[in-house]
Amino acid sequence: MNADAPSYTGAMARFAEGIRAFRQKEYRGDRALMQQLQQGQKPELLLIGCCDSRVDFSLLAGAELGEVFIVRNIANLVPPFDYGGGVGQGVRAAIEYGVKMLQVSHIVVFGHAHCGGIKAAIETAAGEAPASDFIGSWLTLAQDACVQELADSSGKRHQLPVSMLKEYSYLVERASVLNSLVNLRGYPWVAERVAAGTLTLHGWWFDLQTGDLWVTAPNGNEFMPLDFD
Repeated sequence: MNADAPSYTGAMARFAEGIRAFRQKEYRGDRALMQQLQQGQKPELLLIGCCDSRVDFSLLAGAELGEVFIVRNIANLVPPFDYGGGVGQGVRAAIEYGVKMLQVSHIVVFGHAHCGGIKAAIETAAGEAPASDFIGSWLTLAQDACVQELADSSGKRHQLPVSMLKEYSYLVERASVLNSLVNLRGYPWVAERVAAGTLTLHGWWFDLQTGDLWVTAPNGNEFMPLDFD
């Protein structure tokens, strides 16, 4: 053993042991999967998810290695195609790679309940922006979702106060997913493949409290709960 090798404890030791166990199984035992993946990847799904440690899509969905091309960022946001200033360039590059190079068949924007990024966006809309170097400029992409309206009994629509959005943040979380889908349709090569029927866009929202999954109809703009029963 190398005397200069790091000595891990706690969670880091457990994660390192997990890699060791994976190597033992896949590289010292049945190597079929990893040998296949060394030749390249052909995922069907591009997943745009949140960085939140509680919503690991592969774990929640039971996805295997090589099945999902994953892009994660604060609040699972998609910048518009022509968004200025270079903000989100890495996200746009990953989307381009997934659509053009990997030819994925589906894109899911995967939002979730109790999103810290959306909470910060709501606080910003309330004039209480948290101090940050980079997060604030990134979350400007979620500001439109912080404007929510509801119709009264007469059908007249009223803008909800930001104080209410803090209590019902799921409204903003879902609206932000829908906004990201709109932005995706603004990417020419995404729009072309959607029109050709070779690419389908989905909005998903996962409820941390109940485990329910809310989804949009294919290329739709409303959420409905997916019936697991």
